[in-house]
Parts: sequence; structure tokens; C-alpha cells
Amino acid sequence: MEKTQWYIGTPNGVVLCVDQYGPQQMTGRLCHAYSEKPIPITHMEQFLFELEHFYDSINFPHPGTNSRTFEGEIPHISQSAGRAKVMNDEELLNMHGDLGTFIIRVQHRQNSSWQGRITWMDQDKTVYFRSMWEMLKLIDSAVGTAQVQDEQADEPSWTKE
Repeated sequence: MEKTQWYIGTPNGVVLCVDQYGPQQMTGRLCHAYSEKPIPITHMEQFLFELEHFYDSINFPHPGTNSRTFEGEIPHISQSAGRAKVMNDEELLNMHGDLGTFIIRVQHRQNSSWQGRITWMDQDKTVYFRSMWEMLKLIDSAVGTAQVQDEQADEPSWTKE
């Protein structure tokens, strides 16, 4: 299979390796260029929080809205705060999950959500998403137990051309 969609392309590109998947559960690893050790993932919420923390730590993409918390001010770590790449793109692209592998490239963090592209490496397909919810639905449709759904014209899908 040609790997035409296999590239990282941005400083915040990550590889999600899904090993197990079930209702309200996803286990696997989240890999990025700033750490040699993958971040273990034990459920979907942890995946989203780890990804948000990673984007905040490199300050890219810059959030369009401020975080709200009851714990006080959240410090933002700038890119110049010492985050240096320790893995190259080729090493990241060699990571694979048992059930599925995805390259996630968030381009914007606007409207309290994420917008970007997700590549399903196993099928060499890339789809744009407009929110975290759409990204999660795409992951679920690729590796999950979701039933085949009526494909609405305005929702992204792996099967649309």
C-alpha cells in the first residue's frame, strides 16, 4: 500500500496508537516528537486531556478561548520554554497500534474545540474534522463497535470521496 497520507507536517502532530477499544474505553499510546516515551492512554477522556495538555505545553495551536478552572490561573508554557524534539517524523510514523493508528494534526483550537485533519494510517485515508466530537466519531467508526450509521452530508466520514 502506498503511504501517501503518512506525514506529520506540523510541530503539534501526534500519532495515536489504539490497542483496545470498547464502550467508554480506549487503551493505547499517544506519541509526539517531544518525548521518546509514549503516553499510555487508558480511556477516551484521558486521551483528550493529554492532547490538550500537550498543545498547551508547546502553545501551538494557540487556543482561541481561555481555559476556565476553579483552581486558579493555568500557566501557559511557551515553545521557548525548553521543549525540543527528540524524535523525528519517521520514528513517529513507525509507531502502530493493535487495532488502529491515527495521525492527528490539529490546526486550530477555536470555539472551545479543535479543528484539523486525522489520517487513519491503516487505510491511508485523511479526513478533516471540525470539532473534537467529529474526531472522536471518526476514531470510533474506524476501530470501534459503532454500527454503520446513515451518513449525513455534513458529517465527515472515512468512506466519502
